[in-house]
Amino acid sequence: MKKNSGIKLIGLSAHPKLAKDIAKQLKTNLVHAEVARFPDEEISIQIQEHIRGCDVFIIQPTCPPCNDNLMELLIMVDAARRSSADRITAVIPFFGYARQDRKDKPRVPITAKLVANLLVTAGVDRVLTMDLHAGQIQGFFDIPVDHLYARPVFIKEIKKRKIKDLVVVSPDTGAVKMAHAYSKLLGAPLAIVAKNRIGADEVEAISIVGDVKGKNALLVDDMTGTAGTLVEAAKIIQRNGGKDVYAAVSHAILSDIGRKRLKESTIKEIFTTDSAIQAFGPKVTTLSIAPLLAEAIKRIHNDESVTSLF
Repeated sequence: MKKNSGIKLIGLSAHPKLAKDIAKQLKTNLVHAEVARFPDEEISIQIQEHIRGCDVFIIQPTCPPCNDNLMELLIMVDAARRSSADRITAVIPFFGYARQDRKDKPRVPITAKLVANLLVTAGVDRVLTMDLHAGQIQGFFDIPVDHLYARPVFIKEIKKRKIKDLVVVSPDTGAVKMAHAYSKLLGAPLAIVAKNRIGADEVEAISIVGDVKGKNALLVDDMTGTAGTLVEAAKIIQRNGGKDVYAAVSHAILSDIGRKRLKESTIKEIFTTDSAIQAFGPKVTTLSIAPLLAEAIKRIHNDESVTSLF
């Protein structure tokens, strides 16, 4: 690795504030790059600084508009490769298409694998991401993947609140592993909600395993968009005698319907990260992951272990 030029950070259109916050943490400036559109909406990119032989980190969560942000990332990677960057790391705090990680119906794609192939073909040497919807997506890449967790950021904030009689609740069976990790760190019992998905943005909570009576609940999940799963889980918790309901969600890709549901729900507060620009709304407390990502970038650049950040 040629380190004479240090770290070069490029922030794209998906989340300019996060890119600036990471640069501030690293006490450096973002590389000046022009991102424009032709009249037919084709993306035009020009890197306006020398990056030959440099360690380049391109910051671009693939949150909505997912396709535009993904294409912009791919084009910037190609521009960096053709500008003779020594190594290119794609910093993707929120990895879009992660829910399409397997064939769960006949004649459907595994789009998460397709996205991995596109990134590698474009010229990405390494990926830095956080709380993938399915951990096995790391195996879709034939390049190194550094997979961070937002858990330390949430645990610190939740402990500040000193919430008494806490129970950690997985809003569905898919989040049990994550919820179990939180329950161990918080020294709280674990409960699980069983749900039935009615449609793409509608779910029904049907039962709960574990004791929530007289307890304050913390729902834990990796992502939410329409907030249907969280809201239904909160209802069944309180029907079973639970008191205040909080939520900790790594990626809040909130739509208008999601914000409306949260506002009208019995959820007291939802903690999330700034991994996506959509992470705001009523009852939403957004926590910065810029320090975590900046430390990971520094360690990757210096060929140091990233594992301790997990």
